Amino acid sequence: MKKPLLLVLTFVLLGGLLAACGSNNGNNAKSSAPAGTESASASASPSESAAKPKKIALVTPEPIGVNPFFQLMDEGFKKAGEEFGVEVKTIESTDPASIEQNLRTAAAGDYDLIITSTFQVEDALKKIAPEFPDKSFAVIDTVIDLPNVRSVAFREHEASYLLGAAAALISKSGTVGNVVALDIPLLSKYTSGFDQGAKSVNPDIKVLVNYVGGFTDPAKAKELAILQNSQGADFIAGMSAVGDLGVFEAAGEKGFFASGQDTDNTDGKQVILSQLKGTDAVAYETVKDFVSGNFSFGVRDYGLKEGGVGLTFVNKESKSPLNDAIGQENIDKLKKINDDIVAGTIVVKNPLQ
Repeated sequence: MKKPLLLVLTFVLLGGLLAACGSNNGNNAKSSAPAGTESASASASPSESAAKPKKIALVTPEPIGVNPFFQLMDEGFKKAGEEFGVEVKTIESTDPASIEQNLRTAAAGDYDLIITSTFQVEDALKKIAPEFPDKSFAVIDTVIDLPNVRSVAFREHEASYLLGAAAALISKSGTVGNVVALDIPLLSKYTSGFDQGAKSVNPDIKVLVNYVGGFTDPAKAKELAILQNSQGADFIAGMSAVGDLGVFEAAGEKGFFASGQDTDNTDGKQVILSQLKGTDAVAYETVKDFVSGNFSFGVRDYGLKEGGVGLTFVNKESKSPLNDAIGQENIDKLKKINDDIVAGTIVVKNPLQ
């Protein structure tokens, strides 16, 4: 009996030793997990663990403050940067050579997206974007067909149609005018849309068109507006960027009514309408899409339906009161036209297609 009992005790002791060894091996396995796993999670600061903020550059073809078009775009760009925690920088160009240099510098840098704008940058962007195929670009207000470029276009002809219809409703003489910066395809969307809208209201209306020869010549624009007024135009649409200031000055002196472009230029007296283009909204949306992972290349366009273009008092608020020369009855007619364009009942022809 003593011998079996001794064997049992021996087995019990051996079992305890084996269990202890197994426990030690388990501890060793835990402590020999992939190197640095525990220490990295313990020592990493929240800022080091967080994703690096995206960097986005806006390269303008001219200095901010000259043309309200770019100033508005810059405001939307910076607003998006604040709201989405993006590091943004505006790089202002002064001439065609600096446009190319600024785009190249931004592309060669650590920016994740480079945004630029208008036909003025087309040649430079067509050259630089293929040189940096892994970089993302976006161009506002023109279309460039490249695999790493998003083009943002506007259906300006839709808002111009509304403006032309408004001019025909307002005009007492049956003659209206357009003072336009340049005779180029992009601006034909303004003049063609205006002509279509005016003649939808009055098929016999006369539409005068004169070209300034540039975007920054108020003196020449004023001269042309006075000329059109002498030919009977009692409503003249400024379509010449900074030149519109000359149209407005002429309207104040001669007593005809006028409209401005891109931003709300209305004064409630002589400048009674403005055709608007939401460059701030599309710059904001471009940044938002990129940050949220919804960014894609190809063409995105904005018209009346998307709120990218519009006309004061019709589908956009205005800073000034409604002038009696328009009247609420005409605004209601224009709102109906706006709704019909959005619904597709009225189709405004795009002269570029």
